[in-house]
Amino acid sequence: MWTIDELVERVREALAAEYPGAPNARVRSLPDRRAIRWYTTIGLVDKPLGMRGRTALYGPRHLQQLVAIKRRQAQGQSLAQIQADFVWITPEALREAAQVPEHLLNEVDGIPPDPVGEARTRFWADPAAPAPQPPAIVAAATDRAPRPVTAYPVNGVALGGGVTLLVPHALTDRDRDDIAAVATPLIELLAARGLIDGSSA
Repeated sequence: MWTIDELVERVREALAAEYPGAPNARVRSLPDRRAIRWYTTIGLVDKPLGMRGRTALYGPRHLQQLVAIKRRQAQGQSLAQIQADFVWITPEALREAAQVPEHLLNEVDGIPPDPVGEARTRFWADPAAPAPQPPAIVAAATDRAPRPVTAYPVNGVALGGGVTLLVPHALTDRDRDDIAAVATPLIELLAARGLIDGSSA
């Protein structure tokens, strides 16, 4: 696990080889500490793995997320487009998008790479474990035939500030853009009431 400064250095090393840089002056070529915190606030980057005293600690998945963001920005994608893609990105797709050299993902100072990130899966797609029930309810339930359970697919739009809108139907790029545009007053309201972090990079 790494401090935020060590994470920034690894991002720099990962992008050093063939990264063409940001497409315009409004986008930083490399993320700094403030940008990383902002990406975390809007849900583009996972929260730190934990703390060592007052120091936040990061792992390989954070490195892959940051490098993938910068590579996509270099291709001309906006943060809104990247957010929409990252809502459902799998670990395999993230690894492919980031293309971080393996040696940068390795452990440091004897601490193994992000054990949470390595085991993290698409938790929403996995069947939930049944909640424990009192013995009387379990006994009663065994006397009846099990009820069929219907699963419904959901699609998400990251709105910023860690807020994600879930809808039951597939979304087009135009849908995502229109939703993001009309969601601004909602995000401002949530930020004004302290329900999300309303800072910006």
